[in-house]
Amino acid sequence: MKKGLTLCLFLLGSFLFVHAQVKSPDQFLGYELGSHFTPHFKVAEYFKQTALASPKNIKLIEYGKTNEGRPLMVAIVSSTENIARLEQVRTNNLALATGTTNTVDLVTQPTILWLSYNVHGNEANSTETAMKMLYTLASGNNAKANEWLKNTVVVIDPCLNPDGRDRYVNFFNSVVGKTPNSDPSSREHIEPWPGGRPNHYYFDLNRDWAWQTQVESQQRLALYNQWMPQVHVDFHEQSYNEPYYFAPAAEPVHQDITPWQKSFQVVVGKNNAKYFDAEGWGYFTKERFDLLYPSYGDTYPLYNGSIGMTYEQGGIRAGLSVVTNDGDTLTLKDRIAHHFTTGMSTIEVTSLNHNKLLDEYKKYFQQELVTSPGVYKSYVIKATNLSRLKKLAELLIKNKIEFAYGGDKTGRGYDYDTQKEDNFTVGRNDLIVNIFQSRAVLANVLLEPQTFVTDSNTYDITAWALPYVYGLKAYASKESFKGKYSTLEENKVTSNDIDKPLAWLFGWGSSEDVQVLIALQKENLKVRQADQPFSVNGKDYPAGTLIILRVENEKSMKDVRNKIVSIATALNKPIQAVTSGFVEKGKDFGSNVYPLLMQPKIAIVSGSEVSSLAFGEVWFYLEHDLNLTPSIINTRDINNLDFNKINTLILPDGSYSALIGDGLSAWLNKGGKLILMEDAIEGVLEKKGFDIKKKEAVAKKDQKPEPSKLLFKDKDKDDYETTIPGAIYKISLDPSHPFAYGLGKSYYSLKTDRKIYEPFVKGWNVGLVNDKSLMAGVVGKKVREELKSGLLIGVQDFGRGQVVYLANDPLFRNFWEGGKTLFGNAIFCSY
Repeated sequence: MKKGLTLCLFLLGSFLFVHAQVKSPDQFLGYELGSHFTPHFKVAEYFKQTALASPKNIKLIEYGKTNEGRPLMVAIVSSTENIARLEQVRTNNLALATGTTNTVDLVTQPTILWLSYNVHGNEANSTETAMKMLYTLASGNNAKANEWLKNTVVVIDPCLNPDGRDRYVNFFNSVVGKTPNSDPSSREHIEPWPGGRPNHYYFDLNRDWAWQTQVESQQRLALYNQWMPQVHVDFHEQSYNEPYYFAPAAEPVHQDITPWQKSFQVVVGKNNAKYFDAEGWGYFTKERFDLLYPSYGDTYPLYNGSIGMTYEQGGIRAGLSVVTNDGDTLTLKDRIAHHFTTGMSTIEVTSLNHNKLLDEYKKYFQQELVTSPGVYKSYVIKATNLSRLKKLAELLIKNKIEFAYGGDKTGRGYDYDTQKEDNFTVGRNDLIVNIFQSRAVLANVLLEPQTFVTDSNTYDITAWALPYVYGLKAYASKESFKGKYSTLEENKVTSNDIDKPLAWLFGWGSSEDVQVLIALQKENLKVRQADQPFSVNGKDYPAGTLIILRVENEKSMKDVRNKIVSIATALNKPIQAVTSGFVEKGKDFGSNVYPLLMQPKIAIVSGSEVSSLAFGEVWFYLEHDLNLTPSIINTRDINNLDFNKINTLILPDGSYSALIGDGLSAWLNKGGKLILMEDAIEGVLEKKGFDIKKKEAVAKKDQKPEPSKLLFKDKDKDDYETTIPGAIYKISLDPSHPFAYGLGKSYYSLKTDRKIYEPFVKGWNVGLVNDKSLMAGVVGKKVREELKSGLLIGVQDFGRGQVVYLANDPLFRNFWEGGKTLFGNAIFCSY
């Protein structure tokens, strides 16, 4: 008896000893949580220390690093029993997500709840809250939490965006005084450009879940797909003048979100409301934050079978305390308390409903295998551009969407290009997504040609169908097709080994081809480009083909052949050597239709006048897609350019009107290329030498203004007739222009504003729209009228230089692959 009692006391003492080592955030940091902002390295240290102190209740996983080298990690917290069998819990859960198993015991299997904090860096309360959540769950001092963890595994990601958060925290800590200033106009509440919201490359990570263009998203989603939680919460902050927001969400809600998913949001919301009501804290639901765009931290989990939710605390740039419009003082401690309360409430309601959550989760994936979530059963994407098709396949793989290639079938389906039903034949390399799979809903949401939208008051874009994004011919079919092959059949073009050819030829039309050109020019090789198609040795070559003439290059360097072959081998690009410039069709190689390409020396403008997100897109594209290192200059320097150092200047979306001066015009006259994107065009309107003119809406003769139909109750909603949150337009291209190389007669572009321009009288009208250009998305009646005709892509001569006008963003969030072809052409092609 004494031995048994001694053993029990020993085990109890050991348990208390372990939990006694779990320090509170206050103890570890040396200050009261909420009295300072904590740098990320200290947060990481706290998570590591807590995991070491409580190994039976916590498993810490470092799943990657940011661009700036900061660790990305999650702490998985649960009962001792669940942590001991954690790998079995995970594999059981993935088995449920296949929709094919009935062997998992749903009574003993815990639910998985994933809590994501601080995806936007300057919404900085979230990470502070994450430390409090970890301590409360790991310390063993909260009896209710101990019970909840018996049937719930909680995954805590304390900071999805450490680089952005530290940018904000370092700024704030560098300007705050001994006593925080609560005046909203004081400098500690006014962030300098670019702000802490985005990551290192100025991307909004909360728009990147599906596209996974950024390293943080790629690493996080790889881990997420290994766990596939039943519930996911994304913690945010909004304006500090707003009360708290939690689910249920606002309309529009995508039609593929199930009644169960919507109803459980209500269950969670009511539980949150219970605790907020007890404290007298303000909150709202069913407003503003909808469930449509597929790349959010709430919608992406929803389209993967989870209960995805966003929680928004008022507090962006609130610092440690701020006086709101209501005259109240909102503190960081208040904000932590609110996020902590909803976090604990969500654990509670998840735990109490864990059997129902698992049962519905299992049914969700079983249903995907037998029922198409939409009207289409198969999507057939034609191999019209192999490079972009490969990139589409890579995206599907990242999202665990199954596909195959080719077959010998014919079918009928909706033609994305003509928007009509038509017959098609499946080619060997055509990519086929059959919708009967475990990721059916996500596949359908990403591929469906038209997204059904119930309300125009959406928070983001309303069209993103992948065939348009990638600029590929495609069909959506009500027939069930399955591909026959797991891999592409690539044309193995062997380079003909001619010792002294007249010229070497490379293809053009993808980012990989741009990389070839860059590599050739870095070796100081002179590269020409065909302005017209031609045929030689029985083979047809399209306009855009790169040509390196041997003799022209041997005049200034030796070993030309080996350099060219080495580049082709390194980049795995086929190369063709030809022995004669006498072509069978087209112009001979001595013609002026094969101009030399200028080697771009590129600069991007940055600064407070520039959209940080737009700047980041260009910066990231040049560095990551093309492996270039552009110069980054301040807006104040655009009139002081040295043409010998910079011959290509990119102005991303921004406000430049006061900055356009004679210095920029002089640089253009010397031969510079100026690329104006989106609102950058507005900065040169009416400026001397710039021919672009805005197209204004024309009122009908004697038309009287119509009385407003807006009701006061709808004052916060968009005016549907004037809205265009993000729609896809088919832009008609001049196929002979260099900007159209690799694209052909048309280009699908995302349009997010009403701006359109008059076609040039003198200049190149490269991209125009007409009354049949709208392909998908919400566009109000008045906007449709305004966008019936006009210029969206244009080029004009300016002295010896060129001005390129891109009214739409071709690099939208870096996932708009068709736009990358256009943008690459705009930078590298000459005329």
